[in-house]
Amino acid sequence: MKRYVMTLRCPDRPGIIRAFAEGVVNSSGNIVDNQQFSDIDTGTFCMRTEFDSPVEAVDEVERHLLTALDGFEPTLSVRAESERRRMLIMVSKFDHCLVDLLYRHSTGELPVEIPLVVSNHPDLRPLVEHHGIPFVLLPVTRDTKADAEAQLLALVEQHAVDFVVLARYMQVLSDDLCRALAGRVINIHHSFLPGFKGAKPYHQAYERGVKLIGATAHYVTADLDEGPIIEQEVTRVTHAANPQALVALGRDTERLVLSRAVRQHAEDRVLLIGPRTVVFSA
Repeated sequence: MKRYVMTLRCPDRPGIIRAFAEGVVNSSGNIVDNQQFSDIDTGTFCMRTEFDSPVEAVDEVERHLLTALDGFEPTLSVRAESERRRMLIMVSKFDHCLVDLLYRHSTGELPVEIPLVVSNHPDLRPLVEHHGIPFVLLPVTRDTKADAEAQLLALVEQHAVDFVVLARYMQVLSDDLCRALAGRVINIHHSFLPGFKGAKPYHQAYERGVKLIGATAHYVTADLDEGPIIEQEVTRVTHAANPQALVALGRDTERLVLSRAVRQHAEDRVLLIGPRTVVFSA
């Protein structure tokens, strides 16, 4: 038996689950886990299913499902669970998120492959290569930005990259690149109440006496830091925490939130409904 992971989005209407189950039966399959959600606002049905089947070819399993779902306008994805998503990491100089992702990958906690790490600075090359992962330096200036992004897209295609993670990559992606990789780029950033922009956000938070600091992982869109949210977390602080303590707590929160978001995406637990996400639990 081979285990498959299927995600489905389609207009909500009666008979979807019955039709899908028929497709699984036609592939001699057995459902072992199923989660579903009907979005009332958009009339969209979402589902994530794990099932076992003796059929070895993903294409054949997908054909059975699409045939059974004919007429439901399905957007369907099928993946053998053993086939891991390929994740390209981008980073600048801050290493805390990168270190965490590399550690979780090395222990098998993150079900991904990392074919390479790309950076606009050389500082983290020794760390990356210590883990046996290729490091690619792509410097970015105002004059070279378009060329650097073209090279990045070439690397994505060359290495069959499924998604990109900005692990504190301190460059804004162009609108064209955001569109080319829509739904495939995950970013992490601090998220305070109120939201502080610009330099030294933790120092700004200290000056305003915040009692909560947090982080948000989201998909990247042309609207800076306003893409569909995947994961969030907050940490309570008191007046006794100075800016340095806030920075340290912020790093911990960012690491945790980004690793959760990466795992959820890699396991096909995140479905997009316009500017929102449906995230099925593990």
